[in-house]
Amino acid sequence: MDSRLEDLQKQFELERLEVNLFRGESRDTGSPQVFGGQVLGQALKAASATMEDGRVVHSLHAYFLRRGDFTKPIVYSVDRSRDGGSFSARRVVAIQNGEQIFICSASFQEPETGLEYQATMPAVPAPEELKPYAQPTGAELEKLPEKLRRWLEIQRPFEFRPVQSYNPLTPVVTKPPVRQVWIRAVDKLPDDDALHRCLLAYISDYWLLDTSTMPHGASFLRGNLIMASIDHAIWFHRPARVDEWLLYSLDSPSTSGARGFARGSLYTREGVLAASTAQEGLIRLVQPA
Repeated sequence: MDSRLEDLQKQFELERLEVNLFRGESRDTGSPQVFGGQVLGQALKAASATMEDGRVVHSLHAYFLRRGDFTKPIVYSVDRSRDGGSFSARRVVAIQNGEQIFICSASFQEPETGLEYQATMPAVPAPEELKPYAQPTGAELEKLPEKLRRWLEIQRPFEFRPVQSYNPLTPVVTKPPVRQVWIRAVDKLPDDDALHRCLLAYISDYWLLDTSTMPHGASFLRGNLIMASIDHAIWFHRPARVDEWLLYSLDSPSTSGARGFARGSLYTREGVLAASTAQEGLIRLVQPA
């Protein structure tokens, strides 16, 4: 397995401290704080570890309360809120330095059949017809502050193939704010549905909030914009593997009050709608000194 993906998988091997208490490691992703997708995925893994009857997650709703420190572990405390006839609810609190940095609620359901319908996947080129996401050139990187340069230079465990051309260093006003990106892990993963759902939560934090900056031609890489996730929601509709191509189709219906709101749909390359997402986050313009 690719070393980047192997290391990512290790992040989801949480240490069990007590019956409902877990500890997870963080990684430096080039950002000054813990990557939000990591906390989402680890919290889901902790909640899933308390399920003992084969029920699978179908929704997760979260709030990011404080920045996480990637140099320190995160403790996840799971509350077994309810185990009903068909559904189970869990509440997870992520803690660092004695403070809550993240909270979420997740709902699990016993698998069952019923009515079926889904939206049609957008008609876009196949990933093989598109170029990989282009990193800025060396000359462009040299013009950036060291922190931003590190964030761009770190190798990710996923590959991206955007349908629309995009350069965060030279953003342009794009209306309507709509984009599609193919995403796939850089190597094969085990046949573990719970792991793939956790990693789906992980990748759901990519590209989402950034879509809300498109109508404004703004980018945090230009140094005049502060961005931070506030809340995040995922609905898991059908199984999917993150080591196979997934199309992330995104749009942003609103920006207001220094907040951006964006929605996403994750499709398999066969057109199966695997998950839906929504996120609101801070997009605050930095006033010149």
